[in-house]
Amino acid sequence: MKVLIKSAWGSADPTQATFPFHHANAFAEAGHQVQVFLLGEAVPLMRPAVASAVVPVGWAPLAEALAKLIEHRVPIHV
Repeated sequence: MKVLIKSAWGSADPTQATFPFHHANAFAEAGHQVQVFLLGEAVPLMRPAVASAVVPVGWAPLAEALAKLIEHRVPIHV
């Protein structure tokens, strides 16, 4: 299955901001073709300093989820 995950959530809400990344990883690990499309407030999440500072409640930090996406070679469009 091909999946496109779109997000505009930014660092103001760390938990919502990381959901697309964790969900994309789950799809990739299940063998699906997945892409992430970021717009608006979500674009700055691609800066290493911002990604390192975003820590959601009950989930792994954004920097870890982003590293997994890169490992899975998931395209991220900004």
